[in-house]
Amino acid sequence: MPDPSGTSPTKLPRHAVITGASSGIGKAIAIEMARHGAHRILVHYCSNQAGAEQTAAEVESFGAQAVLCKADLSISDDRDFLVHDAFSKLETIDAWVNNAGVDVLTGDTASLEFEEKLERLVAVDLLGTISLSRLVVDYWLRQTDCQSAPAIIFIGWDQATEGMEGEAGEMFGPVKAAVMAYAKNLAQSVAPRIRVNAVAPGWIRTAWGSEVDGYWDRRAKHQSLMRRWGTPEDVARAVVFLSSAESSFVTGQVLEVNGGWNRRYERDEDSSS
Repeated sequence: MPDPSGTSPTKLPRHAVITGASSGIGKAIAIEMARHGAHRILVHYCSNQAGAEQTAAEVESFGAQAVLCKADLSISDDRDFLVHDAFSKLETIDAWVNNAGVDVLTGDTASLEFEEKLERLVAVDLLGTISLSRLVVDYWLRQTDCQSAPAIIFIGWDQATEGMEGEAGEMFGPVKAAVMAYAKNLAQSVAPRIRVNAVAPGWIRTAWGSEVDGYWDRRAKHQSLMRRWGTPEDVARAVVFLSSAESSFVTGQVLEVNGGWNRRYERDEDSSS
């Protein structure tokens, strides 16, 4: 299928794995990969099978083949299974996107205590992601037929290193800062065989962003120089770029997708976290 952006599909990943692709940013990444000419995409999910199937259907509407795989990234055996399944079914993998993360802001988990939320984030977003990445890298380094360096992309957070008040900042900040630090260190270990980068989204209108009150809506818009919320598609386009040969000289970087940080924004003193 021709690439609507005008970029040759041969320069983009042919086979890709997207973790946490049943909704939100992960779903957008999988669809964007397919839209730009990817041939086969593994759609990973943990519990949302219906969402994963919907993602697969949209991926296949662009002519790509979707492969579903269920795995809990907090469990070692599941991580082993995911990596083995991915390389067995896709054979070669050009891009691996570590997007999966625990939602502790909406649904049943929103009512958990701070410590339990943090433990879940550490188990999946940090330890699970690191362990999974090491398995993927081991597979790639054993391969001898790679014509170009495959890419692994991590999802961070733009405010992780700057700081944000409230429990959300205290949970996501340390975890996502560690993820981005790991990405930079991994890049040093595996270059030039493998490229490693991270994308750090800002205020993105995902499930949580769709339910916020007026204060958070104003804050998200005003803290961006572009004066709007970001979309999952904004993040997806950045991931596709970092996964493609168009960014073949880019590794060990963190690309912020936040519309530009507005340093003139003044936070309301009566805001609640």
